[in-house]
Amino acid sequence: MNTQTPAAKTAAHPNRRPIRFVEKLLADKHSLPFSIALHLVPGALIVAVYAFIAAPLVRQTPFPPFLSWAIALAVVLFPMHFGMLWLGKYRTGKYSLRGALGYMDRPVSRGKVTGMIIFCLPWMFVVSLALIPYVDTPIYNALFTWVQYEGADPSGVGYLDGYSQQMLLTTLLVCGPFTGFILPLIEEYYFRGLLLPRLPQLGNWAPIFNMFLFSVYHFWAPWTVVSKMIFLFPGVWLAYRKQDIRISIGMHPGAAALSTVLGVVAISLGYTSL
Repeated sequence: MNTQTPAAKTAAHPNRRPIRFVEKLLADKHSLPFSIALHLVPGALIVAVYAFIAAPLVRQTPFPPFLSWAIALAVVLFPMHFGMLWLGKYRTGKYSLRGALGYMDRPVSRGKVTGMIIFCLPWMFVVSLALIPYVDTPIYNALFTWVQYEGADPSGVGYLDGYSQQMLLTTLLVCGPFTGFILPLIEEYYFRGLLLPRLPQLGNWAPIFNMFLFSVYHFWAPWTVVSKMIFLFPGVWLAYRKQDIRISIGMHPGAAALSTVLGVVAISLGYTSL
């Protein structure tokens, strides 16, 4: 990861007084308790925004609960993205993700990255669907039927079921650019760009640690932790090994975009119960 020594940073900004928390965020290594907090606090904030702001607001409209989660994710993740840009500015003097994030130097050729994405994207898409009846559903039925989120179920589309074709299309077309690409992209920048490179003390366990906490961060779907660990593995592992975030970006936001497009097509053809 490209980082400056404290002396170099002081020389670059001689009149700047260091901000302790920011320096801790930008350090080459995060302690495990600090890293756990950084992984999980955003998820807790998303649930809080959903419960106290987004869900009460959307209940006053004819839109499905999916919109509530899109709002909650956006309210938390967009400020995180601007925060990462600010961290880049703190380090380099200009708003840039490269100043704060690792795995951004593109060490792998475009052709090899494309090949890895061609493998990882369908892996995530197909395996995530295949695991629903064999992993997500049994875990949900055994441990999480008490979860009271509207539309919560192991299928992953309960937030959309039971609404008219027009309402579903409107919801997906409005939310799709965000939930289908932009928000997963921000997640990759944060979890794989900011957090994962700062776990050198874990060695090859770092991507496992990162994937597990990223899976748990989805507090709104705890029954998917095991399946997420499985279908995220290739992209996150390769991004870690090759130190190239483009691989996990191609897999995660890529699979989300593919799911959104197929969902829109299915609803347009009249499949209103996904």
